[in-house]
Amino acid sequence: MLTRKQHELLRFIHERLKESGVPPSFEEMKEALDLRSKSGIHRLITALEERGFIRRLPNRARALEVIRLPETVQAMPKPAAPAQPRNFAPSVIEGSLGRARPSAPPPSDDEAMRPIAVPVMGRIAAGSPISAIQSPSQTISMPAEMLGGGEHFALEVRGDSMIEAGILDGDLALIRRGDTAETGSIVVALIDDEEATLKRLRRKGASIALEAANPAYETRIFGPDRVRIQGRLVGLFRRY
Repeated sequence: MLTRKQHELLRFIHERLKESGVPPSFEEMKEALDLRSKSGIHRLITALEERGFIRRLPNRARALEVIRLPETVQAMPKPAAPAQPRNFAPSVIEGSLGRARPSAPPPSDDEAMRPIAVPVMGRIAAGSPISAIQSPSQTISMPAEMLGGGEHFALEVRGDSMIEAGILDGDLALIRRGDTAETGSIVVALIDDEEATLKRLRRKGASIALEAANPAYETRIFGPDRVRIQGRLVGLFRRY
């Protein structure tokens, strides 16, 4: 059984999806339920997800899907997918785009050198967080042997907060998609499901610290429910 606030939030998300096809922002949900902070919305969404009423779509900012309503026991039909994804969604890319071929059986020399198209998903901030990660705008070609396993995408770096890690404004960051990373790794982090940034990951107790590589920027510390890892930096490209 849902609480009154959980029921109100579920209805609000459902109605907004029916009207526009886009889920509401955390700020809109906070205002609609007359809550004081976004942390309350995070707790309500987690509760609805655990009870099987909604699902968070991975690697997509503000992406929620209503699976069922309290009056139903059957899963609701999914809305037709748009012709072009509107948000950051490397996980929906099909075929070999950004994905290295399986390692078994071992590829021939020609196959290992055959280029793989890696999507460039927009821009990522190496400075103040921005929400500018978008759908693929272009691709870059990479030899399969350089990618290894997993799914990859690229992001254009904007800002100077990672210059002491050798990451400059205008570089292309090659990212291996994943939702976990070891402390000390440079990651794409999504903050509050709205803002994306490229920073070094540090864990401080139960909190997550996003650390710049430029003394002009402060380390930002968040609760674990506010940050989601989207991928880990595995390569860098620079045009001269």
